[in-house]
Amino acid sequence: MTETSVPTRPRRAGRRSGRRSKSTALFIRDIIIIFLVALLASVLIKTFLVRSFYIPSGSMQNTLQINDRILVNELEPNLMPIQRGDVVVFKDPGGWLPAATPTAVSPIKGAINWALDAVGLAASDSNDHLIKRVIGLPGDHIACCNALGQMMVNDVPLNEPYLKLPAGVTKVSDIAFDVTVPAGSLWVMGDNRYNSADSRYNQTKPGGGFVPVADVVGRALWITWPIGRWSYLDDYPAVFQAAKDAAPGPPGGSG
Repeated sequence: MTETSVPTRPRRAGRRSGRRSKSTALFIRDIIIIFLVALLASVLIKTFLVRSFYIPSGSMQNTLQINDRILVNELEPNLMPIQRGDVVVFKDPGGWLPAATPTAVSPIKGAINWALDAVGLAASDSNDHLIKRVIGLPGDHIACCNALGQMMVNDVPLNEPYLKLPAGVTKVSDIAFDVTVPAGSLWVMGDNRYNSADSRYNQTKPGGGFVPVADVVGRALWITWPIGRWSYLDDYPAVFQAAKDAAPGPPGGSG
């Protein structure tokens, strides 16, 4: 009688191969789920909490340098009030920025920009926004300059340590103005006071140089790039305290 051998090895190999295939499929599934959850979390954070922008100009030097990247708190002004001294990002109120020239973007670069924007690492609409420091809130009386060349807010002179002025110049503005901020608006100026097309230079544009609070995206909190400039952006509350106390309306002049 001839015995027939049982082919056990091929069966074991087949089982191991099946287990490996199933394990790989589960691993891929878990990676996809983790990626989608992370992407969703990033989109929600960007939409409701924080957002990243880059600085394309020198109007906020030396506080911000060209090509700095900043993290913007989007809870302000929606859930937190804007304060004098805040550095804010806002949409162009109308005519502050020159018309953008359309540029061709390759499909690959476009996809990369979209992905970075989706997770909050870039802002595809940065070129449609500006960044300045809030000098006046609704109801504030702002004038420049007094005999010492200082800004006056609610008849209180400001000592502004964040300013960049030309060598030998002490006057904080090269043009004079005297305005009262209307309801629902802000008066904003750049820290690089002699190189900033801010509220002063847009008084003939729609809105009279004032920025609607509704156009504010949020308050700039941190410089996140380059690493050597990683720092918190101060709003200098001591500089504006006396002006706040002298503001019209409710105590503290929150606007």
